[in-house]
Amino acid sequence: MTATFVFILLALILLAVFAVLAARRGKDQTDLDHALAQLRSLDIVAFRNLVDPLEEDFLRSRLPAHEFKKIKRERAEAALAYVRALSHASLQFARFGDVAQRSPDPAIAASGKQIANSAVNLRLQALNATVRLRLTAAFPALPARPLRPLLEQYDRAQYLMLKHSGLMRAESRAS
Repeated sequence: MTATFVFILLALILLAVFAVLAARRGKDQTDLDHALAQLRSLDIVAFRNLVDPLEEDFLRSRLPAHEFKKIKRERAEAALAYVRALSHASLQFARFGDVAQRSPDPAIAASGKQIANSAVNLRLQALNATVRLRLTAAFPALPARPLRPLLEQYDRAQYLMLKHSGLMRAESRAS
């Protein structure tokens, strides 16, 4: 009797866990417009300016050393805010790509896979950039390494999302 009760209780707990996970997954699914809005909301031009090595060289040549270090720390902290936003956006892109991969249309499924892979790479580049920017903020005298891989991955993610948007529009016109 006790073993039966334990198995029934365990089955009910597992059922509840699966129900919660299924509800959370449904809630987390991102639609294309929201993902594109997230991508466009970032002021990427300002971010590029913050991490531009030429801009850093210009400031270094124009400012006294103590003031340059202070400004470099502030710029690194501001750039970290952008990197956090990119990291958050990459999670939404990964979710969207995951959902798109399940499409019955092979072109949309392939596009979803590319988006998901790009999102993972963007997230990895964001983590790498976070470490670099934290080191820059802690040790402003060190020369900054460019964040070109992060910016290139951002451009790729943006391109893939826009390409997918075009596929979705073409599919809706065809149906």
